[in-house]
Amino acid sequence: MIVTTTPSVEGRRITEYRGLVFGEVISGVNFVRDIAAGLSNFFGGRSGSYEEELVNARCQALDEMARRAADCGADAVVGVDVDYEVLGSDNGMLMVSASGTAVCLD
Repeated sequence: MIVTTTPSVEGRRITEYRGLVFGEVISGVNFVRDIAAGLSNFFGGRSGSYEEELVNARCQALDEMARRAADCGADAVVGVDVDYEVLGSDNGMLMVSASGTAVCLD
């Protein structure tokens, strides 16, 4: 499965549009990660625990989007956009969504 942010795939022709596809992941940040991030915030530096959670959520959202494209018979997803949002009353949830257009290629 080809996944790209561009509107086309170089060297290939889009023969059919299969529609929009999405992948969404909502991930809770647990107590241990909050403590580690708080220490990073206090002492300075990067928060490895939050970065790892963000990377995992992004990969899962992209994988889910690609799976949905494959389920509708597509060869690629073009025009991919990834968005991030914090949710919940205490902003303790992270939502990552990926969207694009499922297409068939020659």
